[in-house]
Amino acid sequence: MAKIKFENISKSFGNKEILKNINLEIEDKEFCVLVGASGCGKSTLLRIIAGLEQQTSGNVFIGDACVNNVSPKDRDVAFVFQSYALYPHLNVYDNIAFPLKIKGESKEEINKKVLEASSVLGLDELLKRKPKELSGGQRQRVALGRAIVRKPKVFLMDEPLSNLDAKLRVSMRSEIKKLHEKLQTTFVYVTHDQTEALTMGDKIVVLNDGIIQQQGSAKEIFKTPKNVFVATFMGNLPMNIIERDDKIMGFRPEDVVVNKEDGFSFRPVVDFFEILGADKILYFNLDGSKCLAKVNADTNTKDLTLSVPYDKLYNFDKKTKNIIE
Repeated sequence: MAKIKFENISKSFGNKEILKNINLEIEDKEFCVLVGASGCGKSTLLRIIAGLEQQTSGNVFIGDACVNNVSPKDRDVAFVFQSYALYPHLNVYDNIAFPLKIKGESKEEINKKVLEASSVLGLDELLKRKPKELSGGQRQRVALGRAIVRKPKVFLMDEPLSNLDAKLRVSMRSEIKKLHEKLQTTFVYVTHDQTEALTMGDKIVVLNDGIIQQQGSAKEIFKTPKNVFVATFMGNLPMNIIERDDKIMGFRPEDVVVNKEDGFSFRPVVDFFEILGADKILYFNLDGSKCLAKVNADTNTKDLTLSVPYDKLYNFDKKTKNIIE
């Protein structure tokens, strides 16, 4: 069993508090994504699971065991880094085999596990190549292979796709999800990319300034954000936020309807627009706030009426920035 539990975890570097009283449970076999902007503490939290950082206070459990004083090598976790961290002088086979050789496993057992991992990841034709002869996606698969052969309780991944181009990131997202389904192991995945979080996570944990803002499924996070930060951070396009006298109103660019005066209606003056395939993104000001609307690419931007159905509007408390239920 590889359930992970954080109990009142705080972490400071000098006078700067990076994590502030984190309480979180990640279930066995769950794919949990930690998402937030740079500096929010997500990578530090991941490194605390691995034992690469020591929390200032609080307890970490893997399974039923508190691992506060357990060394990284004895925690039975595998870490996949953003930089791949491959050995340039070793070929693919030896890179994957390296942790097994360190453990002193037999040549027969090493060969069996390496070939199993290479088959799962489609690396059979690349085993004799050096890292410099591989593409970014291939290098990332080698890094995954090196983690797989250890058969750990937990996979930890720190922004593993950030060095890849957009098209390759999409394909690698699906490969990692398939890998999770095949291995049936707990995955904890760090990213600043909202699309990765929303498409990959069974559970998404949104962090800001060292505090968990919200946790839940992709649907819960996107459809029912708990505060303005989550509402504006999660999604391909940020939620529009309009300051009112008594509250803050929000609506998503995707929920805007063209030329229907039904719901919250307004006539925008479009400053400019971008065409993205079948869609047109409109940029305009509304009550002093910069806003976006996603409409059909054929939409005429002159003499335009936009509306948002009342059930698609969000209201937030002006002081606390929390959702008004």
